[in-house]
Parts: sequence; structure tokens; C-alpha cells
Amino acid sequence: MTKHIITLLVANLLLAGSLFAQDHRFDPPWNTPPQGGVHFTVPGIDNVPDLFGDIIDPQLVIFFAGNQFMVIDSLIADFKKAYPQYTRVFAETLPPGILAQQIATGSLVMGNLRIEIKPDIYTAGKGRIDQLRDSFSVVKNYAGNTLAIMVQKDNPKKIRSLRDLARKDVRVSMPNPAWEGIGKRIEEAYVKAGGTALQHSIMEDKVKTGTTYLTKIHHRETPLRVLYKQADAGPVWFTEAYYQQLLGHPVSSVAIPAKENIKASYWAGILKTAPHQQAATDFMAFLLGDRGQSIYRHFGFTPPEF
Repeated sequence: MTKHIITLLVANLLLAGSLFAQDHRFDPPWNTPPQGGVHFTVPGIDNVPDLFGDIIDPQLVIFFAGNQFMVIDSLIADFKKAYPQYTRVFAETLPPGILAQQIATGSLVMGNLRIEIKPDIYTAGKGRIDQLRDSFSVVKNYAGNTLAIMVQKDNPKKIRSLRDLARKDVRVSMPNPAWEGIGKRIEEAYVKAGGTALQHSIMEDKVKTGTTYLTKIHHRETPLRVLYKQADAGPVWFTEAYYQQLLGHPVSSVAIPAKENIKASYWAGILKTAPHQQAATDFMAFLLGDRGQSIYRHFGFTPPEF
């Protein structure tokens, strides 16, 4: 009897471990972790996917608009090859509104961690950059993007357009316009596709019923909610859906026609308060150069409109 009970307990523990692994099988970080030191990442508990590199005595600090996390590995590694004098680079890929607040307040608190660090370069959409224009010594357009709808693999809900997101049976993951520029741009697309009635249906009526979920960090939550079947669809930048497919994750992408779509332009600014002005200048040159641009094209971004 005792042996039977022990066997059942072991089986249950193995099953629990298997379920836990399955529950977190798509969890970020999706980037390659740095080499060296003790590697300690616990899915769902200790997992910091939006802070990259060397935070102690960095030679360059970059605040990237969050949806560009997929370029970081190649971009930073190749920048270091092109400019070997820079070995310690730190980057954040949080939502641009959060990054702007971090710049304004001087620090970021994440869990029990407080980070006080000054960026050399800040990147965001044109609207956010224009709001902070007086903070920069140099501003350059370096990439663009368009919208797509991310859905579960093979699109079981048969979503064909933005108008389908108003259906009662479709659970939508939607970037929160309160701090996400993409949220406001998606609302523009809703109006193009179905007028203010469509916008109100998705952003007000369905929020009240719980069938539209407003994200906290759009570039992480929407793919995860779709992958874990907590959402049926989510409007995202094309590059986000494309990247999940590059990873082999079970998502599909629904194209949005040009007449209903919007274009985004990404801009980088060197801050007047940048502690590492020369490093910032060198990185900007790399970003706009052939190698930097080829990395962005590889991940589906469109060229800048100079």
C-alpha cells in the first residue's frame, strides 16, 4: 500500500512538473541570454526579458521602443564588432511611454529592483519623439512598420478583418492607448475600417464585457495571450507576428489592407544629457548604416523615409 502511494505521489509530481513546463513553454525571454555568470531564469517568476546587457558602468545606454526587442541580439553584437572599443552596452525595450516616464523621473522600479540610469539614445514613434523634441541634440528616422492581426495557428475563429474583432465570440488583446503609441494608431485603423462605431465597440463595449483585454506591455502580452489561447486575436505591428512565426510558434497573421492600415515611422534621438555622447554618435551611424538597416529588414521592418 505504501509503495503504491509513493508511486502515485511521484507520478503526480512528474505530471505537475510537465504541466508547469507546458504552461510556460512560450514564455520570454525570446532573445539569447548573455554569456558568463550564474544563469538563473525561472519561467513566470524571475524573468526579465526587457533589460539587456551590462547595467554596471555601461559605455552606452539605449532605450528602444519596446516592439524592437527582436533586433537586439544582432544589433548589439554587430555594433560591438564594428566598434570594438564598446564592450559594455545596456538596453531596455519597455513601452516608449514607460521609458519616457523613466527618463522624466530618473529611475525605474521593477519588482524589488530600482534602476537609476541615464540613456544616451531614446527611440520611439514620431509622435512621442515630437513631444520630447527639445530633449535631443540629433533625431533620425531609421525604420518603419505597418499593422497586422495576430491570430491562433490556422485562424480557428476565421478572422478576416479588423471588423471581425467586434464580434462577441472573439477575445481581443489590445495595446493600451494610455501608454502605447500603437494603441492610438490601431484606433485610427478601426475608424478607417468601420468608423467610430467599430472603435467604440472594441475599445469601450468589449472592454466592459471583458472580451477586449488592454495590455500592460503590448509586445509581450499579445503574443503570449494568443499562444496560451487567452485571446483569439490581437492587432500588432507586422514585425511582431512575423517574429513569432520565425520562432516557429503556433500563430498566424491576417493582413490588413492598405486603405485600412497605418504606417509607423521609428525615430532615434541622442539626448542632450547623454553621458556617452561619442558612443551615441557611433551607434546612430551604425543604426543608419548598411548593417544596421539590414538587421531591421531581416525582421520585417520597412526602410526609413528620409
